[in-house]
Amino acid sequence: MTRRPGQGRAACGAWAAAVVAAAVTAALAGCMSRTPAGRLSPAAALPRGRTVWLVTRAALAQLVTDPSVRAELGGSPVYEIVQPGQQAVPGITATPVVTFPSVAGLADALAADQMPAGTRAVLYDPEAWPFTPQAEQRDPVRAAARAASLAHAHGLQLIVSPALNLAAVLSSGGTTAGNSAARWQRFLDLRLAAEIAKAADVIDLQAQSLERSAASYAAFVREAASQARSAKPGVTVLAGLSTNPPGAIVTSQQLVAAVEATRPDIDGYWLNIPSPGPRCPTCNPARPDVGIDALKAVL
Repeated sequence: MTRRPGQGRAACGAWAAAVVAAAVTAALAGCMSRTPAGRLSPAAALPRGRTVWLVTRAALAQLVTDPSVRAELGGSPVYEIVQPGQQAVPGITATPVVTFPSVAGLADALAADQMPAGTRAVLYDPEAWPFTPQAEQRDPVRAAARAASLAHAHGLQLIVSPALNLAAVLSSGGTTAGNSAARWQRFLDLRLAAEIAKAADVIDLQAQSLERSAASYAAFVREAASQARSAKPGVTVLAGLSTNPPGAIVTSQQLVAAVEATRPDIDGYWLNIPSPGPRCPTCNPARPDVGIDALKAVL
């Protein structure tokens, strides 16, 4: 989201490329309970008619410093991405989520029965980056299906957030790697949203690289959402937003325009407030104020 707008999520935590699976497993082993509580059924439906929000714990803590945002989010379905050992943001009812960039990391955590207590969903985030194995990059549909099998066997919902840059991996010669317009169109041509939605309970469309143009954002999100729902009626569809992606500065008005252009077509949004770092080395400085202003306009 993270992203890594269009090329990776900007939910920016520390990461280590060669040892991600082992690091995740080790951290989980030290910080997590062996008996997760309060899990949802994978088939559990979210309330319809209310916008769903997916946010990291760090982003949520910044957003709810505004009393009006806190009050409004308190009445919305919220997925909160937490790290091992983190406590959820107090005062907000949210579905705890743990994210994995590889099926191997997810499998290791589940095999050890060491997910955080209260975990209700896991997020599989395949991207063309060092943390997703190349085999999974080359066949993200099969990888998502394996992630779904693992998650559902443990009573967890599965969120899948395929990055647009997977289109470059799946295109001959990687010809879409430097062209964002070609990349999102190729993503649609490959019908990745449709195929991945078949395995997912929730699919997040990493559209944040397009958010500076409401027309481009809407064109991609609408078609990808249509593909996903045609393949799996009832799947929850989210789209990515970022307050400070790489490149030109993004305004709250641009985020509001992206939401207004797509709200009728999807269920909600992954709102990111990335910090520059290894997962988003070219991100602009974090801008929680942009996210707060946008939420105050759309909630």
